[in-house]
Amino acid sequence: MAGRYEISDNGWALIEDIVSPPKTRGRPRRDDRQVLNGIFWILCSGAKWRDLPERYGPWSTVYDRFRQWRDDGTFGAVQTGLQLQLREDGLMDLDTWMIDSTAVRATRAASGGGKKGGPDEPVDHALGRSRGGLTTKLHLVCDRHGWPLTFTLSPGQDADTRHFMPTMETIRLPGKAGRPRKRCRYIVADKGYDSDDLRRYCDRYRMKPIIAQRKMYRKPRPGLPRGFDKPKYRERNVVERAFSWLKALRRIATRYDKLARSFRAMVCLACISRCLRADFSYRT
Repeated sequence: MAGRYEISDNGWALIEDIVSPPKTRGRPRRDDRQVLNGIFWILCSGAKWRDLPERYGPWSTVYDRFRQWRDDGTFGAVQTGLQLQLREDGLMDLDTWMIDSTAVRATRAASGGGKKGGPDEPVDHALGRSRGGLTTKLHLVCDRHGWPLTFTLSPGQDADTRHFMPTMETIRLPGKAGRPRKRCRYIVADKGYDSDDLRRYCDRYRMKPIIAQRKMYRKPRPGLPRGFDKPKYRERNVVERAFSWLKALRRIATRYDKLARSFRAMVCLACISRCLRADFSYRT
């Protein structure tokens, strides 16, 4: 039986082929499941890498494996595989999606990253100044059941509307056949996403935006007025509850990582942990 913060036997069976490839000759490799459990312990507890319990192995080995899986795309591949399983089992809603953002407070230790962090590392390391001080903003898209679909990071002072389209463009939901799913029928968001450009973007891809309008002057436009589906808008609390679950993990509630790609890997691990809680139809 798996302990606290650790992956269950059923969960490991779903991701073992991705995380633990066939062994090759050479020096024996420390067990991948043991190392991954150590990474999840860091994610949930928020402790420093040096404080990792000895049962997971040397902290330096676990940290090096985390960096390896972060850079070679292993975490993203695991999340994609779980999303495919959610689609096959009929647990994912492909019609109604929600988008929102939340600010993550960064500690003083998270600042001071070097200027060169890799080709996929932003210059500002997704850190900015807002009312809460040094913060990173997490933009999340989830379905009507709260399963995370994609996310992006930005400095804390950036507006939500600025990152709506870049976040939506990163959605790639795999299926058994055909192209990956990129769009939905309804996209639900709060009034922070009220923008004419954003609504035109939704119209171009035949998505119906269910977004509350801000109280401001608007130029009259020809044609029929847009309808507003209040019952569906009330379902927006799903994305708020998704944030509450993710922020229950201390490495997500507070940012300790200097590099944006390291913090992105932690958020990806949190999404993986959320998907592993699904009631999959296990087959023997």
